[in-house]
Amino acid sequence: MTSDTGTKAPRRKNMRAEEREKLIVTEAVRFFAESGFEGQTRELAKRMGVSHAVIYRHFESKDALIERVYEHVYLKRWKPDWESLVLDRNLTLRQRLTQFYVEYAERVFDYDWVRIFVSSGLKSYGLTERYLDIVRSKIIEPAALELRRERGEPERTDPPGVDELELFWGLHGAVFYIAIRKFVYNMPLEIDVEAAVRNTVANFFDGTLGRPIESSLGDCSK
Repeated sequence: MTSDTGTKAPRRKNMRAEEREKLIVTEAVRFFAESGFEGQTRELAKRMGVSHAVIYRHFESKDALIERVYEHVYLKRWKPDWESLVLDRNLTLRQRLTQFYVEYAERVFDYDWVRIFVSSGLKSYGLTERYLDIVRSKIIEPAALELRRERGEPERTDPPGVDELELFWGLHGAVFYIAIRKFVYNMPLEIDVEAAVRNTVANFFDGTLGRPIESSLGDCSK
């Protein structure tokens, strides 16, 4: 671990195992956010001012450490309440998704979160795919089904089709791109992020509720 002056911080020799493990994870989050997952644990240890063996005393492999980083960065920031919010018919779907994406941006528009997400996708560690499976099953698919109801479509029992899902992936991507611009492209964002998120969701619903969902991707069931 390095101080603001560039010198190594003194080692903390008397830390309990649980505290040391937590510190390793915290430092690993920022290390992988800056270096990507190709960053070596030896460099992480050097940065922390500990021996390489200390890291492997707590984590049996680099993959095990990356798994803990995934839990720390992604799973702990996911709010289970979001799943019930998407299904709350006391609110319009526009209100539900506006609230979700405002809260989502507050939680994930973060340097470490965004850069680890992108790095994982590029290096095929599978973390990005696992996280997006959660987004798909807990948010995208339920929202697509709720949209049918709000559009006044006849009751259906079939799962949402690829074109229905793609609409909401487009919305999700548009919101997340705000964070990409800031934390990956390093573009200054002189905007009110919450207002930008609200406008993005509003534009989505203004365009979606008034038009039919037409297939443009072909029959993916074949």
